[in-house]
Amino acid sequence: MRVTRFPNRLVAFAAATFVALGFCGLIAGRAHSQNKSAPGASAAASHGVQLSSIDKTCNPCQDMYHYANGEWLKKNPIPPAYPSWARFNELAQRNRQELRGILEKASADHAAAAGSNEQKIGDYYASCMNVQEIDAAGAKPLQPEFDRIQAIDSAATLQAEIARLQIMGVDAIFNFGSTPDEKNSSQVIAGADQGGIGLPDRDYYLKSDDKSKQLRAQYVTHVTKMFTLLGDDSAKSAAEAKTVMEIETSLATASMDRVERRDPDKTYHKMTVAQLQALTPSFSWRDFFRQIEAPSIESVDVSAPKFFEAVNSEIKSVSLDDWKVYLRWHLVDSAAAWLSQPFVDENFNFNSRILQGTKEILPRWQRCVTSTDNQLGEALGQLYVKQYFPPEAKARALKMVNDLIAALRDDLQTLPWMGPATRKEALAKLNAFTVKIGYPDKWRDYTAYHVDRGPFVLDALRGNEFESRRDLNKIGKAVDRSEWGMTPPTVDAYNNGLMNEIVFPAGILQPPFFDAKADDASNYGGIGAVIGHEMTHGFDDEGRKFDAHGNLRDWWTSADEKNFNDRAQCIVNQFNSYVAIDDVHENGKLVLGESIADLGGLTIAYNALEKDLQGKPRPLIAGYTPEQRFFLAYSQIWAATDRPEFVRLMVNVNPHALDRLRSIAAPSNMPAFAKAFGCKEGDAMVRPAALRCQIW
Repeated sequence: MRVTRFPNRLVAFAAATFVALGFCGLIAGRAHSQNKSAPGASAAASHGVQLSSIDKTCNPCQDMYHYANGEWLKKNPIPPAYPSWARFNELAQRNRQELRGILEKASADHAAAAGSNEQKIGDYYASCMNVQEIDAAGAKPLQPEFDRIQAIDSAATLQAEIARLQIMGVDAIFNFGSTPDEKNSSQVIAGADQGGIGLPDRDYYLKSDDKSKQLRAQYVTHVTKMFTLLGDDSAKSAAEAKTVMEIETSLATASMDRVERRDPDKTYHKMTVAQLQALTPSFSWRDFFRQIEAPSIESVDVSAPKFFEAVNSEIKSVSLDDWKVYLRWHLVDSAAAWLSQPFVDENFNFNSRILQGTKEILPRWQRCVTSTDNQLGEALGQLYVKQYFPPEAKARALKMVNDLIAALRDDLQTLPWMGPATRKEALAKLNAFTVKIGYPDKWRDYTAYHVDRGPFVLDALRGNEFESRRDLNKIGKAVDRSEWGMTPPTVDAYNNGLMNEIVFPAGILQPPFFDAKADDASNYGGIGAVIGHEMTHGFDDEGRKFDAHGNLRDWWTSADEKNFNDRAQCIVNQFNSYVAIDDVHENGKLVLGESIADLGGLTIAYNALEKDLQGKPRPLIAGYTPEQRFFLAYSQIWAATDRPEFVRLMVNVNPHALDRLRSIAAPSNMPAFAKAFGCKEGDAMVRPAALRCQIW
């Protein structure tokens, strides 16, 4: 339920063609006739809408994406170290540069107090950057763990090793941790979920098309090479890779697909420990809880019961020797990016070059900045926000959030298809929203996380263990509603339905999304649409199933539920018709929630802008009306170029549509867009009335 980037499609509608071809070199209609210099245009040009990105040979009524971004696309080829390059990447790169300065200063400070945040982030980054020591060590720091795996001699010691590896962050067979009880969201219970595969999704193991078969063969080759790097001969490594593939295929076959997993009614199965034990009699859960040092556990939310039935079967039928191979693979796979260069290179070759089309690996410092943010994000984040997120930025962002909440409240009160009983519940949910901006009020305590200057892989694994134990210790306690799910420098945002909250890290509250010096229209089209997106998630096909308290509860009348589902199907149809690449279409059901949020968020942001503009002067800026700048700003935040391999990956695994499709899908449903640019029926950016989607 995040605002990140990815793919979408259409329904027997001309836009499916224009996405691929573009309508550039044509007369662009009224937008061009208005685009004459206006007083103050030069002063405003560097803030908000980026005039230098616009390609005026394109017609916004036919191809808004290339009109708004054509020049940017020409000047921004994908760098070799990226599978995709977008405005998100530009901002993330700026943030990384800023974090790099903080970390290099911290790593040079050998006098930092032991146990302080400065010592931990400095030592972690220094350890990560110490390539000479990392390369000299190879995989030796993992040898004690390999020895434990080799010593497995019974079902009991197999289970104990699974528990140990999971605490270290290794995806061994299944996932286990804490989760708010979806039907009593104030309390934290245990959660057991499917897992244990090395490819990005279960469908990669099951699809029969030639591309999927090729990727499976490449994966087996990759696993073989990793075992060879560990010292096994070529024949043994090939046999081990075959074993891994067989076990993971069985786990994938029993796994739920991504569309199923979007429905919380299908993934909530609260069980007593006795019921869970009956589901998997070959696995002792009481012993497992003891082995991971979990607090007292009374109940477990088992997201995929059929998966655990399969796990039980696999534990009985797979030999201990084969399980040793499987666990050894998952340990090295989880740690490969932190080991010596041969492991790093092979890990990159498959996971980045083959799966995503990336040509080069990122510079070491960038990988180390990202790793530090992942492991010590709130320690690093405290220093980041002090330098780069002033209080006035937080205040202005909060004002925009409040304006959009008011706009959504107005919308909910007047929706023609929603009845009074459902409307009352919806308004109660909106009024109960918690808003988090910039950074946490209470910072995470890293006292229990020991960090030193190497070996680096052990620093990283201890970080995983710290997070695993922090997570497990929540079980049986009240939900901590002050907790954040993203670090402050993150270029993203999210809606957490179980807490009924919307969260905007400092990292995204910067240009091109938010600019304190830009005009209101640009900010409403940028961060306003992001804010509206996250708010609308509370009422999308998944979020609407949670009430004002974050509980999974059906609060809809049957008539209103039908009305909603009919309108949601329109969006499914729209995106099913979009061609992502070649003959591969978007999966409308997979991207439904994010696409509902895009349309709802943009609609709400536009309404908030119009309300804000009432009674105010509406001058042209650089020749554009406020409404035009609003839609230009929205389209410009989605400027992106993707490698073909990356597109295929995203269509399979990501619930967000491709950026280029997100930029045009929501506006094409809005009469306000057509009015702003003088578009007419029949233009590609004007969906026919019979196909036009509208929910909020």
